[in-house]
Amino acid sequence: MDRVKSDQLLLSSLNNQEDLHAASFEYQSIFLSSIILDATNPRFLPVIFISDEDARLYSIRKLSKQQIVKHYGAENHVLIGKACIINCFEFESAGWRKANQGKASILELGNNISVSELIQAPTVYPVDEGQFQILTGHRRFCALVYANGYGSAAQFKVYDSRPLLTKIKQFQENASREDLPQHGKLIAFLDAITELDILNTARKKVGLKKLTVREAATQLGISKGAYDNYNVLTRYECVREAYEAGLSYSFVKTKKIVLDVEAGYKQLHDKTGLNTTDKKQISREIKAKLSKTTGRSNKLAGSKAFKLKPSTPGTFKTLLSTNIMALDTGINWSKVDWQDYVAVANTMSAVIDFLEKDQ
Repeated sequence: MDRVKSDQLLLSSLNNQEDLHAASFEYQSIFLSSIILDATNPRFLPVIFISDEDARLYSIRKLSKQQIVKHYGAENHVLIGKACIINCFEFESAGWRKANQGKASILELGNNISVSELIQAPTVYPVDEGQFQILTGHRRFCALVYANGYGSAAQFKVYDSRPLLTKIKQFQENASREDLPQHGKLIAFLDAITELDILNTARKKVGLKKLTVREAATQLGISKGAYDNYNVLTRYECVREAYEAGLSYSFVKTKKIVLDVEAGYKQLHDKTGLNTTDKKQISREIKAKLSKTTGRSNKLAGSKAFKLKPSTPGTFKTLLSTNIMALDTGINWSKVDWQDYVAVANTMSAVIDFLEKDQ
């Protein structure tokens, strides 16, 4: 659907006071090979799907990685087939690390699908004759291919046509997923805001007021506080770049850094408003503060396990059988940032040290 036609449908819906999020759909069984991924979705991985036969030959080592990569032209892509996921990015590159995170997530879900059914069907809409495009559920779709093969069929929630506010729908799902990297959530928010701007322009044309902050947050399916967090974090491109580079800070912690730098700059220069030059200087200061942690975060990002090596065997028993928060460790548990990998790792190290001394 082109932009002009989309705008016309949006205006028509507003004039008719229709629910913009309402769309007719039905559940259908569709062959996975007829589904197209949405490259503009933050959950998108540059994926090439391989035939069930090629996946079988690779799994029994009748096809080498080099052969299958060459056959599918899969450099800087991820190959996915039945019981087969191959990361074809350059080893240890940024793309390779990002693809490995996605690979682990798909493997986990794919293995779950192999032993039980998928609870929430991915959503799609028709694009060409016999073809459909994913709206939400990219990871679920890739997991279906891994579990059942590209030649299999599965149930999908199929819209009659492309929904009016696709980016808002995608953000609503992305914002609620804990496994999506922070960087992807920020991109999804910016895409959704662009769509909200288009909606506000259409509302103005039909004589309606611009959406309030509360109404905008409701449209996105988040709280007003979360909306404010996203707004602050997307003011400066350096924040998104830091998360892309591996920053592991929680949104709340990074928001505080941004606001502190802004407040300090205003106080130092006796300003109440900020112009473009001011924002460039603030961006440099924020980048400097965040870059101090990014190098270390790169090594830690994507890791879900702590490597605890107590020297005393009884320490493990204490960890598993005792409420360590009730012990006199000297740790202020209410101030631990559980979204900050480094902070949690340091806290656990302090607990281990305390328990070792007590043995």
